[in-house]
Amino acid sequence: MKLPRTPLIAIATIVGLLAAIGLFVLPRMQAHDAPCVTREFEGSRFVVCTYDARRQDMRFYSRAPGGGYYRSFDAVQHELGDNTRHVRFAMNAGMFNDAGAPIGLYVENGDEQKSIALSDGPGNFHLKPNGVFWQGQDGQLHIEVSEDYAAAAREPRWATQSGPMLLINGAMHPRIAEDGTSRLIRNGVGLRDAHTAYFVISSGFVSFGRFARFFRDELHCRDALFLDGTVSSVWAPGIGRYDDNHDLGPMVVVMDRD
Repeated sequence: MKLPRTPLIAIATIVGLLAAIGLFVLPRMQAHDAPCVTREFEGSRFVVCTYDARRQDMRFYSRAPGGGYYRSFDAVQHELGDNTRHVRFAMNAGMFNDAGAPIGLYVENGDEQKSIALSDGPGNFHLKPNGVFWQGQDGQLHIEVSEDYAAAAREPRWATQSGPMLLINGAMHPRIAEDGTSRLIRNGVGLRDAHTAYFVISSGFVSFGRFARFFRDELHCRDALFLDGTVSSVWAPGIGRYDDNHDLGPMVVVMDRD
């Protein structure tokens, strides 16, 4: 039966008013629960994938059991087998050498496979200060400047070192320009709180400055770490995204709990 026009207008008006004052929350809840969403900021688009340590599990993948390194989401998917259906998202998670091995600290389920690197050198990794993203045995998440991490003798369950830091206690890295000339597809991780991490990849070429501001001004993170550029890749089943254009190094996988 076709409803009269007037009630339809009234219903639409009521829904609009409820949404405006924050009482009609179903769409917002669905967006919040989505593993990955697209956000726009300063004319650029970013894919933001959320990890809630209270509700999901995080794993790192680097060295393959039979020797060598995984290097791709395909290899990780093969390793996961039936557990692939639980994957919320995956992303490259730290810089690596030609073989695919991490060049900085790397800890996988409590096993330190590569010690922390504090020496100077070329490239983004050595644009000091660099930092460490890690999760403690208690499940809490941290991003720390590498020297601070090393001085405290941490015992993480999962950890990856990369660089440069994007945000340090709410301030941008002192050597990052507001909008420098280097423009790449970039990915990184920032913390909203001790239980919530945002893994972000740009959908186009962005400067370090814009990328850092996105974490600070749009996602309201106080600490954020650059993970890589050019090879940056994401596997996000919820939005149909599966990047397979580059050989990767360490990877982070976030999964729903059974």
